[in-house]
Amino acid sequence: MNYETTMNATLNGEILQDNRDRNQRRTSIAAIIMAILIIAGAAYYFFGSRTTAPTDADKAGQAQTVTVVAPGRDSVMRAINATGTLAARREIPVGVVGEGGRVLKVYVDAGDWVTQGEVLVSLDRSVQTQQAAALEAQIGVARADQQLAQNELDRAMQLVERGFVSKADVDRKTANRDSARARVNVANAQLAETRARNARLDVRAPVSGYVLERNVETGQTVSAGSGILFRIAKDGQLELQAKLSEADLAQIAVGIPASVTPVGVDRVFNGNIWQISPMIDAQSRQGMARIALPFDKALRPGGFASVEIKSGAMTAPVLPESAVQTGSQGSFVYIVGKNNKVQQRLVKLGPVTAKGLVIEQGLDGSERVVLYAGGFLNPDETINPKLLKKQ
Repeated sequence: MNYETTMNATLNGEILQDNRDRNQRRTSIAAIIMAILIIAGAAYYFFGSRTTAPTDADKAGQAQTVTVVAPGRDSVMRAINATGTLAARREIPVGVVGEGGRVLKVYVDAGDWVTQGEVLVSLDRSVQTQQAAALEAQIGVARADQQLAQNELDRAMQLVERGFVSKADVDRKTANRDSARARVNVANAQLAETRARNARLDVRAPVSGYVLERNVETGQTVSAGSGILFRIAKDGQLELQAKLSEADLAQIAVGIPASVTPVGVDRVFNGNIWQISPMIDAQSRQGMARIALPFDKALRPGGFASVEIKSGAMTAPVLPESAVQTGSQGSFVYIVGKNNKVQQRLVKLGPVTAKGLVIEQGLDGSERVVLYAGGFLNPDETINPKLLKKQ
């Protein structure tokens, strides 16, 4: 009994061990099969699925939704923005006209208003005054000689009728009288010249206007070679000298209004174009537009200012800045084409308005233009366009 019981226990243990081993093998085989199926499914997903091209419906379902807009065409005011330098419209330099001398007094300073003919500087004329006095004395002598010659001629004319004086003597006395008269005229002319020269010793304003600059002081010795003593803006007229490109010059004309904003000043000054340069600089390819401005102390010649020139109305598409991208070839937008694929379209930008950027060339306004997220798109990419109605 003991032997049989022992044998049965041994057999039962072997059978249980075999069952365990068999179950472990089945589990391992199942795991291996499952792994093979997972690998096969992944391979099919990454490789097998690519053998079949996706349909347009599949692409549409997978495409990102992008907001687009049809800009249409708006009437906008064409504006040209530029910068320039403030200056006097007619700047008059003033210097020494006569022989010059020592400055006795300066009557005006920069920032003063002057009238035509007003004395700006008086010079020492003590020597010139004595010269004028000497010439006046010479005139007196010449007049006395003239009177003497005239009296002698009158007596000779009375005696020639009686035969006491020859006709030749009368002719000589007539010539003496004429010479004396000529000397009086010469003396008068010399005195007038001296007085005119003395009057030029005073530096006077050649025009009425606003004094921009003063370069002379009391006690200074000045002459014709001393340079410019004053600069005067004739009648206080000012201007902005703005340099514009050839294309911009072709869009403007004399009389067009402009708004000028000097640097450091919050005010805007209204003016208009009074002259357009007839020539283009060969180096910069720019020309000058001169904008007349009213006098104001806030406008300082030599200062810097910006200007906006209203060059007329135009009809063109207008887009927000978010729709315009910049590439190596310039500015462009993405438009939605056939099958909702985006394409790049080069555009030429116009002025910036309150509504957005004016598109001068490249669009007719009927296109569907990507409004946002243009920087994340690629040409020929399929999108799901969402049209935004323009307000």
